[in-house]
Amino acid sequence: MKILMIARSTLFSSPGGDTTQIEMTAKYLRELGVQVDIQLSNEHLKYNDYDLLHFFNIIRPDDILPHVQSTSQPYVISTIFVDYFEYEKKNRGGVLKVMNSVFDRDQIEYIKTLARSVKNKEKIKSGYYLRHGQHQSIKYLAENAAMLLPNSHSEYQRFVDLYKVNQRYQKVVNAIDPALFNNSIEPNNDFKDHVLCVGRIEGRKNQLNLIKALQGTDLHLTIIGKPSPNHIDYYHQCKQLGASAGNVKFIDHIHHHELASLYQAARVHVLPSWFETTGLSSLEAGVLDCNLVITRKGDTEEYFQNMAYYCEPDDISSIREAVLKAWREPVVPQLKEYILANYTWQHAAEQTLAAYKIVLENRDS
Repeated sequence: MKILMIARSTLFSSPGGDTTQIEMTAKYLRELGVQVDIQLSNEHLKYNDYDLLHFFNIIRPDDILPHVQSTSQPYVISTIFVDYFEYEKKNRGGVLKVMNSVFDRDQIEYIKTLARSVKNKEKIKSGYYLRHGQHQSIKYLAENAAMLLPNSHSEYQRFVDLYKVNQRYQKVVNAIDPALFNNSIEPNNDFKDHVLCVGRIEGRKNQLNLIKALQGTDLHLTIIGKPSPNHIDYYHQCKQLGASAGNVKFIDHIHHHELASLYQAARVHVLPSWFETTGLSSLEAGVLDCNLVITRKGDTEEYFQNMAYYCEPDDISSIREAVLKAWREPVVPQLKEYILANYTWQHAAEQTLAAYKIVLENRDS
């Protein structure tokens, strides 16, 4: 079986959770005997060299459409169906605030894609996308896919509710690698009892409100991640406020082994996001004995149930109270065992391979 994974053009220059998901799923699929190549959406692809195409990020349909319309090869999509609408609606000002009160979520994403094509020279690749827009393009991709691979049942249901698509799907979990994140890692005691926040620095991840929430406390906050290219002003706001707060440290993207040593030393990990399908860093931190503070917005409760502390992203006091409670309380004992039993990249690869087999068997029958 030979699979081509196709990802956004900025997968490595602006790494995010999808970068880890793609690389680790490919790694463990290879251990199961599957031939997997990873290429970017802006590269020249030889579709017929592969049995199946595997795309990621259905909310970026312009990256996917030119490929599916250039070949008859079957394809699956890891939807990674993130919803930015509430963040956009509540946090934008000026013209953007007006736009978010007038247009729906897909119209806003369409406008943002057009804006990126001008500002960042991200060329629009699909005439279909230009003519039909975000909503119809996503619906077209889902209806013509051989299968959808959401990270949770909750994600699939959100997608169906919005796009009215009744498509086969296989849940493929987001996960951790026990080979990288385990108790053999020595803690970096420079970060002992810190509060960590690991993720790309951008408005959706809500680091600015986290900094505000921990101002005036005795807690040390370490924020790990690169700024998103489209949120540089937000990054500078975070840096400026962090400098004045005095208890905040910033670290750029670091190697997973170093990151594991920080998780091992820290006491709490926080993702007070406006939306998360899962939050990979929450899984990584949880398996290394951090208490977790997370948002309810998205699909997090399906993963973490009652084993995390939940906060509201737009409520500073809610974030502060959840972090302080998580910092004071002992580690949730069942969290680590639950993650190892359900959310490893081995599980993800097995679920992905099961989906591939169904697709290819149906094609050949």
